[in-house]
Amino acid sequence: MQLEALLNYPRALPAMPRTVSDLLAEMNLEDPSPKRVGELIGRDPALTTRVLRLSNSAFFRVSRKIGSADEAVALLGMTHVRSLVMAAALGASFKNVPGIDLKQFWRYSLRAGDIARSLAGVLHQNQGNAFTAGLIHAIGVLVMHIAMPDRMLALNISTQPLDLDRAVAEQAMFGYSYAQVGAGMVEKWQFPNEMVSALTNQLTPFEGEAYDPLAGLLHLASWRARAEELQLDNNGMAATFPDMVGLTLGLDLDSVLGKDPAEWSFSQALAAFVE
Repeated sequence: MQLEALLNYPRALPAMPRTVSDLLAEMNLEDPSPKRVGELIGRDPALTTRVLRLSNSAFFRVSRKIGSADEAVALLGMTHVRSLVMAAALGASFKNVPGIDLKQFWRYSLRAGDIARSLAGVLHQNQGNAFTAGLIHAIGVLVMHIAMPDRMLALNISTQPLDLDRAVAEQAMFGYSYAQVGAGMVEKWQFPNEMVSALTNQLTPFEGEAYDPLAGLLHLASWRARAEELQLDNNGMAATFPDMVGLTLGLDLDSVLGKDPAEWSFSQALAAFVE
């Protein structure tokens, strides 16, 4: 299936929920109303539950339990709430994906988001954007499995979905990878251009005409999260570390490993995606 056909395949790309569309419209205003944002989240009980689970997880280390959407907006701020809304909506949109262990997929994605956010803090980039980009960077994998289940299951036999060489294998088989598919999806969901660019360039953030620091963060965060999922030892990580991307960002292996999550399992946050 060609990339354009895939991105127009009706069952592969879930429609953006109306509540999320309204929330994005409000949050994209020059001066969004926190009260209005809280009200819109509260209209959707399932979305509210997911947002609160994420708000109270280890990610945000809040001083007290957040009990409502209004409290989440007040304590976390608009940038993080936007991230939570988009994450919760995507989690709800993919319920059963052939050939994918969704618990493993979202655990991996949460790891990548947490690492990307930590690295963004070191590099003085927007941590909320880095978290969101890390969390959704591999969403194209789910889209491809829904649209082309038989071909993707065949590919999974030789190269697992979280293998370090997965994108190369997809490119060889289809002429594109999860990176381009994910970018096309989030563009249809009206994510900011910065996010679309980061997903597009995440595999080669500094090659050709591209110079995309957020994509570079995704590249490193994805590598580290996959290394953990594959249980690479120190020698394995040293051998596979993306040296050139790290060098461009001024980050070596030790500095990336120094931003490992305090909790790799993310059990509480994971409940927002797999329950």
